[in-house]
Amino acid sequence: MLKEGDKAPEIKLQTDADEPFQLSKLKGQKVVLYFFPRADTPGCTIESCDFRDAIKQFHKKEAVVLGISPDTPRAQARFKEKYKLPFTLLCDVDKKTAQAYGVLKEKNMYGKKVIGIARTTFVIGEDGKIEKIFTGVKPEGHASEVLSAL
Repeated sequence: MLKEGDKAPEIKLQTDADEPFQLSKLKGQKVVLYFFPRADTPGCTIESCDFRDAIKQFHKKEAVVLGISPDTPRAQARFKEKYKLPFTLLCDVDKKTAQAYGVLKEKNMYGKKVIGIARTTFVIGEDGKIEKIFTGVKPEGHASEVLSAL
């Protein structure tokens, strides 16, 4: 399990534009990385739009916002366009990044146990180390909570 102060695991994934992304290329910048279960579902839409609506405040704090879920580039692109999300969405289709960050958890879905993404946000410092971890995230008002931590 990752903890604050640990080096953030490298991320090499495709973006919503189906382009390669590498977290280490953002070294020297503060990164807000939020994991969400699935694009265009109610809670994920609320959370993503919350980040969208606060994006200018994140920019003032010189923070890059990235959303990440197991969706395909095509699904992420539709979600991004539909809600005018002004930040990159990453596609963790094989869930290896979610596993590296420790956000794959057993969940109860309609009485059935499934392994899925636990809504979690990481604030990664300019040095590539994790400064803050938010677990058990409630979608509404989460962006404000993250802004306060910055």
